[in-house]
Amino acid sequence: MAITFSSALLQSQRLQSARNSVRPFQNRTPVDVTGIAGKFGLNVWELSDLDETVSGKLFIDLKNGGTSGFSIGVNAREGYTRKRFTVAHELAHFLLHRDQLDSGIQDDAFYRSKLSSRQEVEANKLAADILMPHHLIKALQAQGVRSVDQLASELEVSVPAMKIRLGIPVE
Repeated sequence: MAITFSSALLQSQRLQSARNSVRPFQNRTPVDVTGIAGKFGLNVWELSDLDETVSGKLFIDLKNGGTSGFSIGVNAREGYTRKRFTVAHELAHFLLHRDQLDSGIQDDAFYRSKLSSRQEVEANKLAADILMPHHLIKALQAQGVRSVDQLASELEVSVPAMKIRLGIPVE
């Protein structure tokens, strides 16, 4: 299905609105992504019963969810930086696509719920914006943090994620 100019403009406006809504909470490094999720009424849980191919999910949780009625579940077996990205990714789905959710979204290696690849790209882009905002990268560079490894460490993200954010090819 071709994307019309008006739908592309709407997507761009929705993404910018979501960026603006998280900006007040991006005032220090590393960004407290779980705290930001909480500000939007989401509870975050580590789940040990997720399949190994599932990084996380956003789901309706009226009993234990936050004030929004949703929770984010992350795979307890994933590494720390992967969990952080998963929380940011699911938060992005909540901010961008909550009107399109029915029972929730499960993100795994083979199945991306009923959402389109465009929506997954949007969620990944906003997740990167949440964890690695340009203003914090610039502030770290102004403080003398120059290497990709150092930037990734300061922002508690993976080196490949930081390379992608900076536009550096990942081998």
